[in-house]
Parts: sequence; C-alpha cells; structure tokens
Amino acid sequence: MPGTSKSANLDKQVESLLGGMPILNLRDVSMPNRPFPAGPLSGIRVLDLSRVLTGPFCSMILADLGAEVVKVEEPGSGDQTRTVPPFVEGESHYYMAINRNKQSIVVNLKTDEGREIILGLAEKSDIVLENFRPGVMARLGLAYEVLQKRKPDLIICSITGFGQESSMADVPSFDLVTQALSGIMSINGEADGPPTKMGVPMGDVGGGMWAAIAVLAALQHRTATGKGLHVDLSLLDGLVGLLGYLAEMYLVTGESPGRVGSAHHSIVPYGRYPVKDGHIVLALHVGPFWRKFCQAVGRADLIDNSKFKTTAYRQENREELEAIVTEILAEKTASEWGDFLRAADIPSSPVLNVGEALNQPAIEERGLIKDTAHPVAGKVRVVGSPIQYSGNFTEEAYAPSALLGQHTKAVLSGLLDYDNERINQLFSDGVVE
Repeated sequence: MPGTSKSANLDKQVESLLGGMPILNLRDVSMPNRPFPAGPLSGIRVLDLSRVLTGPFCSMILADLGAEVVKVEEPGSGDQTRTVPPFVEGESHYYMAINRNKQSIVVNLKTDEGREIILGLAEKSDIVLENFRPGVMARLGLAYEVLQKRKPDLIICSITGFGQESSMADVPSFDLVTQALSGIMSINGEADGPPTKMGVPMGDVGGGMWAAIAVLAALQHRTATGKGLHVDLSLLDGLVGLLGYLAEMYLVTGESPGRVGSAHHSIVPYGRYPVKDGHIVLALHVGPFWRKFCQAVGRADLIDNSKFKTTAYRQENREELEAIVTEILAEKTASEWGDFLRAADIPSSPVLNVGEALNQPAIEERGLIKDTAHPVAGKVRVVGSPIQYSGNFTEEAYAPSALLGQHTKAVLSGLLDYDNERINQLFSDGVVE
C-alpha cells in the first residue's frame, strides 16, 4: 500500500526506545480521544501550511498546549529545515527541534486535487497557519475569502515579513533582514564594535510567539461571537514591538539609543564583568541591590558617595563606577563569586554556555528537557514547553517530529473519509506522498 512502508512497526520501535513510556499514536487521527498532547487546547485542530521557523514555532507552541497539528509539507524534500545539518541518522536537528507533537502529510498544492484536500482539511480545522508571501495563498486558490466562505468561523493566521498590505509586502525577508530593519541590530553588540544580530533568531521565534498569542485571542473572539478572524502578522512589526522602552527612549528624546554591549542603557552596575577565570553578570537593577552589593564586598563607603547615591547619578558617572566594580570583581573566580553573591541575595550569575545551561539543576528540576523516541534517529532529547500548569495535564509524553509524509494516508482516511482506492490514486498521481 502506498504511504504505509515508512510507518510500519513504528509503535513497537517507539515503545522499545521509551522503555514503556506512554506514546502517541498520531497516525490514528480518527480516534475520538487522542492520548496526548493533553492540555488546554485539546480539541483544537491546526492546519499548518507554514515552513522553516516562524510558523512551525507557533504551531509547536499550540501543539505543546494540546492542539492537534496537521503539518502540510511539499513533495520531495518537505520542509526546508529537513535539509539543515547536523543530522542524527539523516534527520535534521533543526526540524526535530520545532516540529514535535505534529503530524506530517505531503500534498502538492499546485494540483487541483491537492487544493481540494487542503480545502477539505480547512473545513475540519479551527486554525489555518501560513507564512507564504502575500498573494501566494490567493494564487493557490486558498485565499482568506475562499477559506472563510467554506468555514465562517475559521481562524487564518498569515505570517509575513512586512504584512499583507504594505509598500514592502513583496520584499523577501528573513530573520536577519528584519533584525536589521527593526533597529534591533543597531543596539546589539559592544559599544565600540559593529552592529550585531542577536544570537537567537528573535525575529522568527518572537514572530512565532506573537502569532500564538494572536491565535489564542482569535479563539476567544470566536467563542464570544462565533466568527473567525484573519490574523495579519508582520515580523518587522513583531521585532519593533519588542524594542519596548528603547523605542520609547527615542520617541521621548528624539535620539536613538546606541550599543552598550551587555550593559544597560540606564542602570549601572548592570552587565557582564571579567573575573579571574571568565565572566559573570551583575544585575543591580534597584537601589536595595546596589546597597547590598556594596556592603557584601566591603565597600559600604560607595553607598553614600554623592556620585553614586541614585540611579541617575550612577548612570551619569557610569565610567568611574564601572571601573570600581570591575576592580572588585577581578579578585575571585566565577564560582567563588557565584556562591558569595547568591548567599548575599544579589542577582548575579556566571555566563554559561548552552551545554552548561541545559544541564544546570534548575532546568532538570523543572523537567524542561524531554525524551522522545524518533523512529529513525532513536532516543532524542528536546527542550519541552516552558508552559506548565500546576496540578493539571499531568499525563505527559512528547511525540517526536514526524517522518516526511508519515501521516498522509491516515489524515486522508481519518479526517476526509477518503477510501483506499482514492488514496492509492492520489499517491500514483503524485498529488500526495
């Protein structure tokens, strides 16, 4: 049977890898009560037409909260992130990181039959998520007006670089471009260095979070009115929205803030400082912490020093104060300062690398790292959802990212009631994979 070879015996493989942990049977989408993900969005179905990062990050948030996500991928290679190294047994780390708890189907949207499949799935969904360029959905015969006519309470979320209607609507955009255009790069980096992009692709992941918020608000609107909404999300808007007080600084002064490295534009001491064996950060955000620090390090004289008595004075005399703090901190190692400052209730930390961050006790205690059992890659650990609900939704099992087209047959039969003959013909015609 076409479409069945990739999914044969997957349950047994997954059960063996997980050592008896509960698993998801995402292929059986016709089941009235899916065992997991269980969460506040259980019963909500998302048809995910998005690719790469922003849209998939949004749909993963929704999936982790219990929504059923049907991810549509293009024939051949699927989502572009499936080709990004490094790989585990041929499976991309990138794809696995942002596509857990989803079903994968392969549909050729450029065929009439493929479009009919998408329209049929949209009718059975609560949310359609897409991040094509403006106009592409219309050219595919999947415009908002078409989808809304088929299902008036459908929520459609369109994510683009610059919005559906703008002078830049047709301009190609990626995270790096929006970081540059948003002003984020201009304030990121050392004061004497060049503009630098953020290490995290904040335009994309921030856009995914904005999209999730918008979709959840649209669901509440639908509950209240019975009507769907079209969410028009611009990644540029999203990053500008994250500028926060730095945007306001320009709006009230007319001057753009510059780069201050790991320091703060207004608060001193606040930033990264060298120690004997590396770096620590010190965040003396309010007066009480400044006074605690001075007392702890034996420099109570600084508390009443007229140059450093208030936040404004400490900012005004930044250079002198930073030199004093740097000299004090150079006396100990990061570990020594960590223990000392924590005991004194002073907000500080050594600067950890990614591995150290993921393996620190606080992360383990919160259970943030989850085990999944991928049918090809084997046991794969992933960063789970940071959203936790006390005392609820305690049954937990994370489904790994799906193989390309792993659920095509099951979705067609389970959601659209296509019979085997029709499904086989669609496989033969190259409409689905």
